[in-house]
Parts: sequence; C-alpha cells; structure tokens
Amino acid sequence: MTVKAGDKAKDFALNDQDGKDIHLSNLSGKKVLLSFHPLAWTKVCAEQMKSLEKNHAHFEKLNTVALGMSVDTVPSKKAWAKELGIKNTRLLSDFWPHGDVARSYGIFREKEGFSERANIIVDVNGKVIFVKVYPISQLPDIEEINKVLEG
Repeated sequence: MTVKAGDKAKDFALNDQDGKDIHLSNLSGKKVLLSFHPLAWTKVCAEQMKSLEKNHAHFEKLNTVALGMSVDTVPSKKAWAKELGIKNTRLLSDFWPHGDVARSYGIFREKEGFSERANIIVDVNGKVIFVKVYPISQLPDIEEINKVLEG
C-alpha cells in the first residue's frame, strides 16, 4: 500500500553516489523531498534529477533536502551524477536489499524490479505531507513541488 499524507515517514539509511550513509532520521528539522525515479541513465530520470540540482539553492532557502532515489548501484549513481553535472544533490542507491526503501513506501514495481516515478515530501517532524506517483514516462512538475514546499 502506497504511503499517504499524514503517515509517519519510514526511516532508512542508504548510500549516496559518494558512498556516504544518508539516514532520513538525521535530516530531522528539515523538509525532505524523496524523489524516486525508475532507473539511472534514462532520459526522463536524467531530467528529473537535473531539475533537483537546478533547484538546490531554492530548496535550501525552503529548509529542504532533495534526495534522488533509485535501485541503481552506488558506482552507477556516481558515474551518472558526474555525467549529469550533479554536485549538490544526493543520489541514493536503494540497491540492496533490492528496492527495500521503495517497497517500504509502497511504490516498488515487483514485475519490473524498480520503483514508481514518485515524489514524497516529509515535513520537519518526519510526517509525510505530499505523495504523488507519476506515469513512468512523465517528468514530475518541479513547480508543483516548490508550491507544496513554499506552502
């Protein structure tokens, strides 16, 4: 079952593209945008992650940390971040246990072996305040996310 607004966000610890542990619970006091994308090295996913990077300074002003999340491995995430010019946005690897975080949020696609394309916003107290699952081929509207964060 997909997580919904009002739920307590499930804590997790995943490695980013540099192999650093990122714990959701360590981001308490900040809003967190969990931006799930199916697979690295694909066009729409690349545009989704580049939009996070482009909005990094705006997110900081809104006391928000954006995390790009997929089932890709850390080395793949590192190479992809370099290819896309991503320096500030953390790209997290939900590789092992495979898709465990996506599964815990109810957005893992068992048949395909990757997550839905989805944005989930967690407030400063660790409560989910926004959930949207997009068609796989659709680029999420970053302005919609900014409006929720500014709200």
